[in-house]
Amino acid sequence: MTKYGQAFLAGLQSNLVYRWNFGVRSIFWFFHLAVVYILWGAAYAANPTIGGYTFAQTLTYFVVIFVLQFFIGAFNEDYQISEDIRNGLINQFLLKPIHYYGYRLSVFAAARVVSGAFGIVALLVALPIFRGYIVIPHDWTLIALSIPAMCLTAIIQFSIAYCFGLLAFWFLEIQGFVILSMAVETLLGGQIVPLDLLPPAVFNVIRFLPFFYQAYFPAAILTGRKGVDFALQGLAIQAFWAFVLVCLAEFVWRKGLKHHTAAGG
Repeated sequence: MTKYGQAFLAGLQSNLVYRWNFGVRSIFWFFHLAVVYILWGAAYAANPTIGGYTFAQTLTYFVVIFVLQFFIGAFNEDYQISEDIRNGLINQFLLKPIHYYGYRLSVFAAARVVSGAFGIVALLVALPIFRGYIVIPHDWTLIALSIPAMCLTAIIQFSIAYCFGLLAFWFLEIQGFVILSMAVETLLGGQIVPLDLLPPAVFNVIRFLPFFYQAYFPAAILTGRKGVDFALQGLAIQAFWAFVLVCLAEFVWRKGLKHHTAAGG
């Protein structure tokens, strides 16, 4: 078994210990979904469609967004990384033949396996409740394209969280940076309003930003809000951003280590 496989198993065991944290998050997911149902239900009360989409299609979009976050969302990786730096635990990775990014990515994947299981349970509970408002995806081409989209989204989300966590090399507290990042991601990632409801000019600008691919893009593919051509073009842009962010993560890591070494004497 590789060292990263062992890190994955260790992360799996660790996250199973704190499985009730994911259970509580699942409960809050229902409250969030209820709020979405009420607000968008009110918006659709006067109009059968908004932007060409029915209430059922919009609600399905948000359900998919929420469930995807259980599988690919970076929840607290940035804080974990910053704690490793502040507590000096990062030093052990400087002496072992294991790359910190690879180690953290393995732990992240393990955490998403556990949280994803809770996401499936939450979805199974929600389906009977919102049965008349959920549009089940049926285009297998788009479903297939959503798989690499979700994988790339996970890399993008993790890499951004990784970079923010590494800011602890220079700052005692990174909470302000993380909150700012979450606010931008929530807005430009389509977690408040589906981005395709924005004016076309705004949408065409946002689609070239990495935040576009943190939540909206895989959800839009999976729910059929966008077609195959759009999905293929988006995958190319998404792969570009994943590559850039992985490179940026390595750059920040190396810069941080120089500062860490200097600070440590």
